[in-house]
Amino acid sequence: MVERRILIIDDEADIREVAQLSLEISNDWEVLTASSGKEGLKMAVAHRPDAILLDVMMPDMDGPTTWENLQQDPTTKDIPVIFLTAKVQAAEQRRYAQLGITAVLTKPFDPLTLADHIVQTLKWV
Repeated sequence: MVERRILIIDDEADIREVAQLSLEISNDWEVLTASSGKEGLKMAVAHRPDAILLDVMMPDMDGPTTWENLQQDPTTKDIPVIFLTAKVQAAEQRRYAQLGITAVLTKPFDPLTLADHIVQTLKWV
């Protein structure tokens, strides 16, 4: 499988760690992590990941605001973003789709199928 670089932006250390271990072990991907939207923006510009897993609810700069900042930068605007959220109501799903978010993954997610979900969503077959 082609090696991929994934950036996980989440303020919860346990979520970052579980997702990172899952993706590194199951697919041998390079996984970068950031604990805030601001840090994630810097890492996205510096490392140009193939995809970003982005927490919706974070202090200071939430997921939608982080996504908007990614869209304004020519070096990051084409990176697919998958939102991570515990809120899965239909209204939120529609709002994220209208924003142009690639997909939404609910928390808690299954670490054993996380990589497969990303591969299927982004059509990395």
